[in-house]
Amino acid sequence: MEGVVEELAEILALCERDRSRLIPILQRVQDAFGYLPKEALLEVASYLGMTDVQIYGVASFYNHFRFTPLGKHPIQMCMGTACHMVGGRLVLEALERALDIEVGGITEDRELSLDRVACIGCCGLAPVMVIGEKIYPKMSPAKVDEALVNLKIKAQEAAKD
Repeated sequence: MEGVVEELAEILALCERDRSRLIPILQRVQDAFGYLPKEALLEVASYLGMTDVQIYGVASFYNHFRFTPLGKHPIQMCMGTACHMVGGRLVLEALERALDIEVGGITEDRELSLDRVACIGCCGLAPVMVIGEKIYPKMSPAKVDEALVNLKIKAQEAAKD
């Protein structure tokens, strides 16, 4: 937590102490940490003279903000219209089961995180999943385990080290 407070102090020193600057401040915090740690939300609230509930209310309104860190290998499932229409929701549910996390979550080993996105821009390949930078086209629930097997092996090997 000490590292969070120190880095946050540097961020806040560059920011105007004005409630109207809340969203840009939260964006800077998320850029620095990859998500909005609870400690950071409390510090921002104190800095702006707001309650933590007010800060959380604003941050939770926008899909852009995260309250959990990304995994080493972030997984995104497209839920745009094309992907949704051809079974994207079923693939997303299969991912949640396979990873034993919900959307927005991260595995206990911090290797994998799961998010839904509005559109990846590969509508002709729907439904589409992205792991890191790699696109997995024409996904189905049956293909989920196949797509995750190498990542799970890497995670197990990393845990042994």
